[in-house]
Amino acid sequence: MIFAGNRPNNLGVREGKLALCPPSPNCVSSQSTDSLHHIAPLSFTSSPEQALTNLKNLILSLPRTKIITETEDYLYAEFKSAWMGFVDDVEFYLDHKSNIIHVRSASRLGYGDLGVNRQRIEQIRAKLN
Repeated sequence: MIFAGNRPNNLGVREGKLALCPPSPNCVSSQSTDSLHHIAPLSFTSSPEQALTNLKNLILSLPRTKIITETEDYLYAEFKSAWMGFVDDVEFYLDHKSNIIHVRSASRLGYGDLGVNRQRIEQIRAKLN
């Protein structure tokens, strides 16, 4: 774990919102309004509870992934890169009002991510659908 970094202290849901992305391009969020960071939220057709269970099972099936926090409407997982052990913090927030799952995926260290965070969310979206 050469480049694990420290777990951020600004994660979680506050007033229905995940943390803002930093100005650097190594973060995506479905709640971001700028094109650099914005990514579509995850949608589902099952019950919200089943959607979160399906998401959790998918995350647990991925390599080098650990769920850190889990509530009835929130999942926080750490994804570790195979190369050098870089850690990305990935959050999922189930919005019951809109029937969507908001996402935020951010690199813990560095500036750029070569699109890894966006690709991860799109892979999760494809596997869920």
